[in-house]
Amino acid sequence: MYLLKFDWNPLTGIDIVGNFKIHFYSLMWIVAFVLGHAIMKRVFKRENIKLEYLDPLFIYTVLATMLGARMGHVIFYQPELFTQDPLSVILPFKFAGGFEFQGFQGLASHGAAIGIIVGMYLYRKKYNYKSLMWILDRIVIPVASGAVFIRIGNFINSEIIGKVTDSDLGVRFVQNFYNKYEIVEKTGIKDVKKAYASITENSNMSQLLEAVPYRHPAQLYESFSYIFVFLILWFVYTKTAKKDQTGFLFGLFLVLLWTVRFFVEYVKEPQGDEFINWFGLNTGQWLSIPFVLIGLYFMFVFKPKTKVN
Repeated sequence: MYLLKFDWNPLTGIDIVGNFKIHFYSLMWIVAFVLGHAIMKRVFKRENIKLEYLDPLFIYTVLATMLGARMGHVIFYQPELFTQDPLSVILPFKFAGGFEFQGFQGLASHGAAIGIIVGMYLYRKKYNYKSLMWILDRIVIPVASGAVFIRIGNFINSEIIGKVTDSDLGVRFVQNFYNKYEIVEKTGIKDVKKAYASITENSNMSQLLEAVPYRHPAQLYESFSYIFVFLILWFVYTKTAKKDQTGFLFGLFLVLLWTVRFFVEYVKEPQGDEFINWFGLNTGQWLSIPFVLIGLYFMFVFKPKTKVN
């Protein structure tokens, strides 16, 4: 089992021109959205829905996901940005302390969930071919598949790491432990990529590597769990009559995904400044509980007022 432990010190992207880089994390988002589009196309064909409604749904989903995820992170984990660097809330640049392109360093899944619900409501207002609940019952299937790849992207980026562990599943996240300025200073190598590579490839740097603790790969725990969330949703949708129960798939998604999130939080390091930490539960766990309760309501209590054909 000891062999399951490993050091994680990868390239995080592909250099294109100058300092411009395509990050693997960004590619994972693209994979998530492209796969989601393909899944929804299959759903539309299965239910004889005009494909002309699919591309607008895709655009609404992408925008709602990204805006919701970003705003959720800032509100729940980094509210100081509203006063310290407000433009960085909606733009992928840092302005305070010097202009720098940094991408959106902080996206929250709770915010994404709220954003998607709002986005689907707005989409339904414009494209009135099915009920809002019909759309939510179907859109959660590709959302679950997308979550798998987003967490893989987090793992590649060495972010949303787990707590220190002595277990056989521990991973040493070198690039999370040393930032790019520290690694250049400690190795004496000016090229950041070569400096990071030297930590794991040069035996003379073994002391720097030994200082990095093993941690739970919390991102992989979530990603692996979300595979099963997706498979369960797809099975219920394609093989059971529950797909015809309005709100059931939406509720099942909320219960499964946020239950996973609740328990993974026990082995995850706090993200930013946790503004909630009551009764041994952190912000992520407290934010997950309402989603689970809402999911149970839609699974077992909710009755639509009218049946939409």
